Amino acid sequence: MRRAALATTGISALVVALLALKPHQSPALAGPAPRSPASSPSHAPTGSASGSPTGTGTFTGAPVDTQYGTVQVAATLSKGKITAVKVLRAPDRSGRDQEIAAYALPRLTQEAIGAQSAHIDAVSGASYTSQGYIQSLQSALDQAHA
Repeated sequence: MRRAALATTGISALVVALLALKPHQSPALAGPAPRSPASSPSHAPTGSASGSPTGTGTFTGAPVDTQYGTVQVAATLSKGKITAVKVLRAPDRSGRDQEIAAYALPRLTQEAIGAQSAHIDAVSGASYTSQGYIQSLQSALDQAHA
């Protein structure tokens, strides 16, 4: 009887410890990643004056640090419509990071152009990369509409 009580207590303690180590929601999805004050987003207009209300040009989003590396995109807009998104930086620390980025980033770009916004779904299996992409894209779009 005493062994059963000790085993149950031990298993309970192990389960609690494991649950404490693995968060139910990833930190990248919980809120925006902190940005360093030194990294200010840049704007490179093409064909229109800076601050143009039409949102025409190429706008570089802020670099977003994720658990697996930095993600940064540049959005090209024509009269306020997203015509292209170019990935400037993507996680590439390991072969697996490169594989995930190669799979996820084209899908995220296709979705962003289709949705005409940064309000897109994350790619399954690439949560951190997706969140970094979405935050960087939103930063670029904020510049375009400023």
